[in-house]
Amino acid sequence: MALSQNQELEYMVDEYYDTTDFDDSTFGDESPRSTDPDVSADSDFEDDFEVRKSKLDTSAIEARSGKDIQGIPWERLNFTRDKYRETRLKQYKNYENLSRSREDLEKECKEVGKGHSFYDFQFNTRLVKSTIVHFQLRNLLWSTSKHDVYLMQNYSVMHWSSLLGKGEEVLNVARPLAPTMKYPGSASQTLSRVQISTMAVRDGLMAAGGFQGELICKYLNQPGVAFATKLSNGENAITNAVDISYSPTGSMRVITANNDQQVRIFDAKSFVCTNHYAFPWSVNNTSVSPDEKLLAILGDSPECLLADAQSGKVVSNLKGHLDYSFSSAWHPDGRILATGNQDTTCRLWDIRNTSQSIAVLKGRMGAIRAIKFTSDGRFMAIAEPADFVHIFDTQSDYGTCQEIDLFGEIAGISFSPDTEALFIGVADRTYGSLLEFNRKHYHHYLDYVL
Repeated sequence: MALSQNQELEYMVDEYYDTTDFDDSTFGDESPRSTDPDVSADSDFEDDFEVRKSKLDTSAIEARSGKDIQGIPWERLNFTRDKYRETRLKQYKNYENLSRSREDLEKECKEVGKGHSFYDFQFNTRLVKSTIVHFQLRNLLWSTSKHDVYLMQNYSVMHWSSLLGKGEEVLNVARPLAPTMKYPGSASQTLSRVQISTMAVRDGLMAAGGFQGELICKYLNQPGVAFATKLSNGENAITNAVDISYSPTGSMRVITANNDQQVRIFDAKSFVCTNHYAFPWSVNNTSVSPDEKLLAILGDSPECLLADAQSGKVVSNLKGHLDYSFSSAWHPDGRILATGNQDTTCRLWDIRNTSQSIAVLKGRMGAIRAIKFTSDGRFMAIAEPADFVHIFDTQSDYGTCQEIDLFGEIAGISFSPDTEALFIGVADRTYGSLLEFNRKHYHHYLDYVL
């Protein structure tokens, strides 16, 4: 992973997304944002909540009446949305680590039918605003139900309840984090002013990685943090990804991927590092197969690896991508692995025969930085760094797609566990927000109502 020059928490929007057209004074941003964590942590949710809510939210009814889903007042600008989209597509420059020829890549890409609609826009709120620490890392949003979302906002881990229409701070990582419990054999220590670069939430446990190689674990139903440590003291030790999974014996574990070329596995009960594996390049992402037997390992290499999840022994090399990879996800049936790359593609691999990918899916502008499947395996969503999220119908052999078109850097995407909702975090100084889409259901019996 590229070493970011960002040493203080800030938005990474301006580097790849020119927001000068969206002037704050033109759009009337209600509350200038401070980079001081002590200020921002106390100012995200004010007493005038209902007033701010009415100004910042966009509902499905308003969207159907013509309001922009992000609340961008195109009628007040000297260009239309379509014209700005056209300009963005022409001017956007995708970040590449390896300058390899892409001439044959287009020929490999699957022809996909677009214009489908699987998830309808439901709600957008700017009361919570996603933020990004490193431009290549976009796993900063997790849904634990169709009403509950966790996301990073400056130095705060926020919980958003769509039922209540409110957010609350779950953890402030700018302040000293002293683990509340002592675990024999663990390397727990007090941390402070952590810049969260990645996170995961599962079954009541939140794990977050830091820009300086930190790992923080918190049980959501308990105060404070259960575990905190620095995995490495190297200058470029960023924790690029964290994953929460279960071992074949049923014990929960936390898996970290770091720029120091290490994958570490922690027992989520004792927080002892039970194993670690070394690789020849920085590890950007890992994901465990549904049967907990295989570990996908992606990093600063065009190749992706499949390893035995218990021993770390590499069992297969996946070749086809042209640049570094940063995202992966398994279909719930355990047979298909999806990998996202800076060559702007998502490749699908059948693990029964990994000699070549079975399909190559293309984005519109940039790298594929996040991939998620619904728990029933029906849909797969992939997110670009900015502007586009694509939802593929797996039952059509990934041949039909819904394209969600927005403006802004994408901090993360997450389906709710029941598949009913898709959440998208947008990082932007003015229009940073949380978007909610709801799954469409077709009740064919209505066609026969007399």
